[in-house]
Amino acid sequence: MTIKSKYQPVLDLGQELNIQNGDVKEENGTLKVWGTAKTQYEKNILWDKIKEIGGENPSDIMADIKVADESVYHRHTVKSGETLGKIALQYYGKASKYQDIFKANSDILKNPDLIHPDQELIIPNP
Repeated sequence: MTIKSKYQPVLDLGQELNIQNGDVKEENGTLKVWGTAKTQYEKNILWDKIKEIGGENPSDIMADIKVADESVYHRHTVKSGETLGKIALQYYGKASKYQDIFKANSDILKNPDLIHPDQELIIPNP
């Protein structure tokens, strides 16, 4: 198995996330990948996938992932059936952090219990 094929799920995820200016090079037994993720959340997802495949400190891959928008953790488009608590759980691991999302979107949200599909919410940096 080549290193590139070992990390193919990472490359596939990069395509799925539409990583910009991305490239991949295999050199001296190391896979070098780079590109720009839209947000820190997307960068974290890529790193989680790298660690899932290569372990906590993989030595056979070097990744240089930049972040295009560091002012927010992510931008989330609300889907039917979601609540701020579910969204907070997805991004922060704690539903109770829904208040942080509500405060960051107080310009468009008047009640934390009323969100609508297709609204784009700012997910503030943790």
